[in-house]
Amino acid sequence: MQTFIGTKLIKATPMTRLEYNEYRGWTLPENENGADAGFLVEYLDGGQANDSRHVGYISWSPEAVFERAYRPTNGMTFGLAIEALKAGKKVARAGWNGKGMWLRLLDPYAPHPDMLAGRCDGVRTNPYFKAADNNTEAKGTMLSWIGMKTADNMFVPWLASQTDMLSEDWAVVEG
Repeated sequence: MQTFIGTKLIKATPMTRLEYNEYRGWTLPENENGADAGFLVEYLDGGQANDSRHVGYISWSPEAVFERAYRPTNGMTFGLAIEALKAGKKVARAGWNGKGMWLRLLDPYAPHPDMLAGRCDGVRTNPYFKAADNNTEAKGTMLSWIGMKTADNMFVPWLASQTDMLSEDWAVVEG
């Protein structure tokens, strides 16, 4: 078998193996311990729903497996914050001084309503891709970038400091 590592956005609620089987309308197999602690896990980033009470695919995870695989989204490492950005989420640090500050990963070819200073209009004539000397179209490929919504309601390119990269107070920002 090949080895994989992954990052998933999930919802979870504590539930024993027996409670999960009862929730699904199943009979607990004789060779399984119904008292096993664990979690009902609902995957938010893909997978067709397999239960009409949920939007995403659900499964059960033993407690020890769950705790090694998942962390709350309000105490993440920088690496997990980057993965959340790649999944289309906004992130922020708890330690930032400004109110309402957050980051978002931007695709230079897609329009974004969060951009307050200019629009990415989906073409290479984007204002962020003009050559400074004569305002002609620059050569090359535009790449994704991380932008910050600042406390004074601006949207600017952002670079991580060493403190940002080593902090474990990153959180997903809803909305």
